Amino acid sequence: MGKIRSESVDAAPEHPPPKPQNNFTKWMTRIVALLLLGATFTWLDGIKDRWYVLEPKFLHELAQEAISISPNDPQGMITHILTNLTSTYPQLDSPAISLNVNASEWVFSNAGGAMGAMYIIHASITEYLIIFGTPLGTEGHTGLHTADDYFHILVGEQWAFGPGALEMERYGPGDVHFLPRGTAKQYKMHEGCFALEYARGWIPLMMPFGLADTFTSTLDVPTLYHTVRITGREMIKNLLLGKI
Repeated sequence: MGKIRSESVDAAPEHPPPKPQNNFTKWMTRIVALLLLGATFTWLDGIKDRWYVLEPKFLHELAQEAISISPNDPQGMITHILTNLTSTYPQLDSPAISLNVNASEWVFSNAGGAMGAMYIIHASITEYLIIFGTPLGTEGHTGLHTADDYFHILVGEQWAFGPGALEMERYGPGDVHFLPRGTAKQYKMHEGCFALEYARGWIPLMMPFGLADTFTSTLDVPTLYHTVRITGREMIKNLLLGKI
């Protein structure tokens, strides 16, 4: 009988376990990344004014002019505002800006407990201009935003107050309710109140407030779809024109 030869199988070489990354290095990398991110945001916030095209003073005068030409006629006011805006800011002129002239594109707006409807005239990364209001009246929280907000009353009346105020603020046609960024108030719009609302700052950061009620209350998916569709479309159109 032949002998059975037993051959030893060489065991696979063992690799030393990877050395754990130094915790100090890991945390320093995170801190440096956060500092760079913060510095970038601070720098962008400091130069955002160069991307503004619309002017609050001009919009206030335009709202007052629309009121005088079409008193108590919101549709006439909107028509006048659009006609004036499109002639003042032609799309091919510099600075270029895209305006949505389809005045039939109204969508519901539920935010901060208040409900109304809005027509988005302009939306970009640093500015938006809308018509907002309701024939029924509404009340809610303004939100705490990263943009200055100019609320030009066209028709009706708005009341507002901040914490600690014992008397309300009252705004009527031709008045502008200015809400600096980082501040919040309770507000009430009476029956038949409509306004030209202009915001300048970081507009995308305002959207969670504007959409949150859809997920926590209304579950109005069609309105969510159209709001995102119109806002996204207008922002992209402006970006293509070089308007941030």
